[in-house]
Amino acid sequence: MTPVRLTRSRTFRLALIYLCLFSTAVLALVGLVYWYATDSLSRQIDATIDAEIRGLAEQYHQRGTRGLLAAVERRASGAAARRGLYLLVDRDFTPLAGNISRWPDEPPDDEGWVTFRLGFPESEENEEGAEELEGVNFGRARLFDLSGGLHLLVGNDVRERARVQNLVAETLGWGLAVILVLSLAGALLMSRFLLSRIEDINTASREIMGGHLNRRVPVSPRGDEFDEVAGNLNAMLDRIERLLDATKEVSDNIAHDLRSPLARLRSRLELLTLEDPSLEDYREATAETLAEVDQILKTFAALLAIAEAEAGAAQRSFAALELADLVRDVGELYEPLAEARGLTLELSVGGPARLHGDRDVLFQAVSNLLDNAVKYAPEGSAVRLELSTSAGEARVAVADRGAGIPPELRDKVLERFFRAETSRSTAGSGLGLSLVAAAARLHGGRIALEDNDPGLRAVLSLPLRPEPRVSAGAPAPA
Repeated sequence: MTPVRLTRSRTFRLALIYLCLFSTAVLALVGLVYWYATDSLSRQIDATIDAEIRGLAEQYHQRGTRGLLAAVERRASGAAARRGLYLLVDRDFTPLAGNISRWPDEPPDDEGWVTFRLGFPESEENEEGAEELEGVNFGRARLFDLSGGLHLLVGNDVRERARVQNLVAETLGWGLAVILVLSLAGALLMSRFLLSRIEDINTASREIMGGHLNRRVPVSPRGDEFDEVAGNLNAMLDRIERLLDATKEVSDNIAHDLRSPLARLRSRLELLTLEDPSLEDYREATAETLAEVDQILKTFAALLAIAEAEAGAAQRSFAALELADLVRDVGELYEPLAEARGLTLELSVGGPARLHGDRDVLFQAVSNLLDNAVKYAPEGSAVRLELSTSAGEARVAVADRGAGIPPELRDKVLERFFRAETSRSTAGSGLGLSLVAAAARLHGGRIALEDNDPGLRAVLSLPLRPEPRVSAGAPAPA
């Protein structure tokens, strides 16, 4: 995976967009923290200055100018530990007491607050605590005009505030840098992971398009969303492969099973052109030809019905239906045929069985089961058609007393065009049970061939679903 492809991928771009949004949020949070920290420190400094002012004002009111001068001297001498700033000057702004070398030139605001560059008396540069004051550039103070032309400054240096501001800014800056680096690394790793999974799908797709139809998308043991997509794609590919195999099988079966009747048609027509047939011969040949054509048309109709059922096309016509009524209609339809063949048709409908499905497809499926039973049952025997329900499932069973189907062939007879040796002497295409199996899958059911001892018992099981069934895909072929 090339770096150019990685950085140009939509996943990486989305990750960068998320990174930008996340960084904006972090910057806003950093700014808020920085503002709150500096504002809190500034308010703390102002509160300290106000407390100092109240103390000096009390000394001034109680002891006058002399007491104020002594108080300023006393506090200025220990101001290094408290970072306090004090200056008392006369009317000419000559310093009388304090730890500042001169009166600030900066004008105060409306409340008397001023921020100014600091200057310290040379006599105090080497005193205890001078090291702490070294490097202080600015101070914040309040200015007062006193009686007798005196002026008082009480304040605090802002070195601590500047230090805290620098510390907070540096900490937040490094934190933001680390977050950005980790976020960018996470975006790269996430993009690489996603592209790797997508590349697996693309690689499998290219190999499949190249003719390797048995290739599948790899599925990891993690079971994440990509594995779910891969599983669905593999299921779809399995379905496509089965359909292709079924199409090939149908083509082969059509070529094999329809070749004989078409050859007979050609031979019959060719004889008519070579001989001098009578009118009766023409009629007989025409009747046989029509019978062959009808059988071919029935074969194609059955193939079309199976294809529609397996493709799920019939689901568009699904509707609520009563299976009991359908079974009765099939029984009434085949009762005359059974009587004509010397059979007894026994009909048993246990109760209502409502489901959602295609009535025509189910009618054809039940008819095929009953038609096979009537066709292969020995004369004088009984054919039973019954409907029962249990555990949310309807079971349509057709039983006869014929030769039955060997257990090893019961799966094979559900395939298209397959006919057991015992049935090759009777008319048919070998598609009846294939249509039943396709109809069962279309409705989410199943077909089972059981031993009737003697004979065969075919059971069509269908789920009772009064509501439409949402299909995840067309049913698989037999």
